[in-house]
Amino acid sequence: MTKIIRGYEIRPGANLENANLYKADLRDTDLRRANLEQANLSGADLRGAKLYQADLRYAYLSGADLGGANLSRANLNEANLERAILTGAYLWHANLSRANLKGADLQGANLKGANLQGANLGGAYLRDTNLEGMIIDDGTYDEDGTLRTYVLLGKK
Repeated sequence: MTKIIRGYEIRPGANLENANLYKADLRDTDLRRANLEQANLSGADLRGAKLYQADLRYAYLSGADLGGANLSRANLNEANLERAILTGAYLWHANLSRANLKGADLQGANLKGANLQGANLGGAYLRDTNLEGMIIDDGTYDEDGTLRTYVLLGKK
């Protein structure tokens, strides 16, 4: 089903490149394979959204709520996800290379096979996150093989 939000057609495969959807209510929307390159989604509510294979390169998602969203195989190369909420999000094989995830809440997210090369994970909250098979730079590990200061397992 197609929705119109701020003049933009919200549907699978939509071309929303450079769209301004700041603080938009996009809960449970179906944006599979949509082009959201350089879109402004800062503060948007994307809980439960279907963003499978979406193109979110260079998108602005700071402070967005993506809890429970399906971002599997999405391209988030160089996206800004600072302080984004990704609790329980499904990021299976997503491309998060060079993404800014500083202070993001990824508790319970599935990052299996995700590419995080060059990503900024400073202060990210990763409790109960599935990190199996994720691709990350060698320089982000301490000598004992643990992730450097990125994994916060206690209180936020």
